[in-house]
Amino acid sequence: MQQFDEKDYTQKFSLSLWKKILRYAKEYHGDLVRLACVMAVTAGCDVVFPLMTTYAIDHFIPALGRPGTMEGMGGFVAAYLGLLLLQVAAIFYFLYLGGKIEVGVCYTIRRQAFRKLQELPFSYYDRMPVGYLMSRMTSDTQRLAETIGWSLLDLAWGVVMLIAASVTMLVLNWKMALIVMLVVPPLAVISWWFQQRILKAYRAVRKTNSKITGAFNEGIMGAKTTKTLVREEMNMEEFTSLTHDMKKSSVRAASLSAVYLPIVVALGSLATAYALWQGGSAVLVGGMTLGVLQAFINYTVQFFEPIRNIANVFAEMQSAQAAAERVLTLLETEPDIVDTPEVEEAFGDNFHPKRENWPALQGDVEFCHVDFQYKEGEKVLSDFNLKVKAGETIALVGPTGAGKSTVVNLICRFYEPTAGEIKIDGVNYKERSQLWLQSNLGYVLQEPRLFSGTIRDNIRYARLDATDEEVEQAARMVNAESFILRMDKGYDTDVGEGGSRLSTGEKQLISFARALLADPRIFVLDEATSSVDTQTEQIIQHAISKVLTGRTSFIIAHRLSTVRTADRILVIDGGRIKEMGTHQELLRRKGAYYNLYTNQFQEEQAMEILGKAE
Repeated sequence: MQQFDEKDYTQKFSLSLWKKILRYAKEYHGDLVRLACVMAVTAGCDVVFPLMTTYAIDHFIPALGRPGTMEGMGGFVAAYLGLLLLQVAAIFYFLYLGGKIEVGVCYTIRRQAFRKLQELPFSYYDRMPVGYLMSRMTSDTQRLAETIGWSLLDLAWGVVMLIAASVTMLVLNWKMALIVMLVVPPLAVISWWFQQRILKAYRAVRKTNSKITGAFNEGIMGAKTTKTLVREEMNMEEFTSLTHDMKKSSVRAASLSAVYLPIVVALGSLATAYALWQGGSAVLVGGMTLGVLQAFINYTVQFFEPIRNIANVFAEMQSAQAAAERVLTLLETEPDIVDTPEVEEAFGDNFHPKRENWPALQGDVEFCHVDFQYKEGEKVLSDFNLKVKAGETIALVGPTGAGKSTVVNLICRFYEPTAGEIKIDGVNYKERSQLWLQSNLGYVLQEPRLFSGTIRDNIRYARLDATDEEVEQAARMVNAESFILRMDKGYDTDVGEGGSRLSTGEKQLISFARALLADPRIFVLDEATSSVDTQTEQIIQHAISKVLTGRTSFIIAHRLSTVRTADRILVIDGGRIKEMGTHQELLRRKGAYYNLYTNQFQEEQAMEILGKAE
């Protein structure tokens, strides 16, 4: 199983990247500000509590010959309880806000990513496996939302707590405070060293995770092929190799984090021990009260707790940046095919069409000196010229790789010419919106694609406002109703995932009905009968004759019996039109089409004789 090798990300921790991500979450900026304020309140409460404890020790508890007093105890208790209730309320609110932001950001990014996937052309899906897209839309997005919702919350608390604890320590004993803070520079160096390696390890984890998701997708979608080729053991070996890489990268990332955090804790503990030693000596000689000592020790611990917290947040953000880079790559992918601003102004875009400005499509199609080549590929079409009148049926035949599918993909504007132009109704189709053209297209593939739901739902997919009568009329026109009514629930029969409960021929007829319901002016049939038996082909052929009436049609066919009634047959070879004419005209020429037709006819006759003999 060949693995797609996606882009490697090598940049260091990027503040600009996080700014971009936060722009995608701008509707939650207000909640993020409120969250920061609530965390500041929580951190403020954490700073005040040791001061209140200091007051209690130095005033209510007798020490070193000083008598204790209960005066003011009631007010102290009330203030302490009030502060406690304030902190409880703040904790409740930040948990609510954090959860809201996490879920909301995840929803927003997935929605925008899904919208982007609707805008991207075929060429993007040609080079991007489904598993990688699924990984970006699911685990990467979830990881990113958790970071924005909770890691930034911890970061806000840590920064406020660090500043407040530092200021209070300096006020209580500036000499001891400065010595304690000497630990910060080595912590910064250690953090920088670990962050680089943690980020590299997590990038490897996210990349391997995409490969595993892709392997899952291919394993499920290709289960039948795996069984028939007896590839279970080979697939297992390949998957085991991927999971081994995932384990190796994950263990490395976890090990670095596991080593990093204890180093931060150890340095903080040394500073706390020093403060306890110096403060204890000061208490013994009367240079510091016991209450102030306990406050200073508390602040020393609190000073390193936010440092540990911030260090942990940066480690988490290193992990999340690997996901952020991948999600942002999808969100910022520019489509290969875009409408100009002038076209969008006149006709709208894919999500805001200005249908009232759309001209009626008649169906004239013209290729004018068209060249085309896929990215990083050889030229497929070279100086290709063709003029098709509205309502004409054009058949494209020729060897595999000759350029037949490329011709119809260019007509549909799934790709655009690399040179020359294509005109629809005499106008370069780049001067019209993509949606205008594709709303007038009917496309039936060799392997029909149905969606989960009922037969009625699948036919109505082409036009959601269609009535039940219109859906049933479309099915009758393509001779699909006879088999539909034999189903247990008729039109309300569930087709299964991908139409798995129907035969290929039945799925194809539903595809025809779906395409017909949209009432397209241009119809494309891409090997629409090559996967069905002869009897079903005859039914589909009868459906085709009804569907194509009055529409400009392009038929790619392997079975030449399906193109005999076409107005013109084009023999494509090497990206050029080798022969063109009606079925009878081409047979009389005894050229390439004649050879294709007679060879295929002889093969079919031989297969029929063998079938009768068996």
